[in-house]
Amino acid sequence: MTEDAKATGDIGRRIAQRRQELGLTREEAAARAGAAPGYLQYVEEHPEASPDANFLLRLAEALETSVGRLRGGDTGLPPGTGRAGRHPELVELDPEECWDHLSTHGVGRIAVSTPDGSPAIAPVNYTVVDRAITFRTASGATPALAVGTETAFEVDHIDEALSEGWSVLVTGHADRVTDPDAVRRLAEAAHTEPWAGGERELWVHVEAERLTGRRILTH
Repeated sequence: MTEDAKATGDIGRRIAQRRQELGLTREEAAARAGAAPGYLQYVEEHPEASPDANFLLRLAEALETSVGRLRGGDTGLPPGTGRAGRHPELVELDPEECWDHLSTHGVGRIAVSTPDGSPAIAPVNYTVVDRAITFRTASGATPALAVGTETAFEVDHIDEALSEGWSVLVTGHADRVTDPDAVRRLAEAAHTEPWAGGERELWVHVEAERLTGRRILTH
């Protein structure tokens, strides 16, 4: 499959993801774009769909983004390549807002110290269980170095279209989960297998001893 074909097939997924980020139903998004909900459903659910430029232009405006981003033109670029908003405001998040942003699962970054003493940061698929961060990794992988140490875990989100974003930082002690019942419970609670694949038998639990967060708003 060529990159162009892959980007085309991903349009529906990106549209659905952006619509959900804005909290819009399919009917609401279609109304904003002056389109039929049934056609929007077709585009979202069928990888072979190839909507025309006029539809994508109206939909991008309705979803407060760009046609390029819906087409995947920013794939491979770091987040935050857009310009800052005209009147940004940085606000602190309280603990409940931090947990709301962490939600129940996602991808975050764990900070560790390597054997030679240098710092490293690695992405992991995580799940929130009993207001603690849990993730699965391999014994010899970089995230496993967090076990038995005080560590930091960070999650963030960038809204390129609105030049807004948030970040949440969890600091606490990382422990290996060895109890079979606890491991089974974590496996059942996990939203997905690790994206990196492979054999990842080690479960890590990070108790949130300190929780902080910030959000950038624009006016």
